[in-house]
Amino acid sequence: MSESSASIVKVIRCIVCPTGCQIQAISKGSDIEFEGYTCQRGLEYAQQEYFEPKRILTTTIRVENGFLPLIPVRTDKPILKEKLNEALNEIARTQVKAPIEMGEVLIENILGLGSNVIASRDLTKN
Repeated sequence: MSESSASIVKVIRCIVCPTGCQIQAISKGSDIEFEGYTCQRGLEYAQQEYFEPKRILTTTIRVENGFLPLIPVRTDKPILKEKLNEALNEIARTQVKAPIEMGEVLIENILGLGSNVIASRDLTKN
């Protein structure tokens, strides 16, 4: 088999609906074909996941004078998967002061990615 006819297959499990299609992204040289999806949303999800995977980041931030020492947080929009560790390092250097309300922006526009880090719960002062 020559290199030009070799293909690489990446299987992507769709999470858009309960069907959970196994979509194959087949790379043949510079062409990419998607097979196994049953709806347009599945195709769009597979394309996004193949070319530019993103995730909602969930973690905790240290709290000063809070009822608890940490507060659960998440990004309000998905960020690039390749930037997750960098974002985690930025969050690890952050400490916020209580009181905090659920949904409050604790870090605005993290790493310039257009996503804010928000509180996932209320936290009262100690």
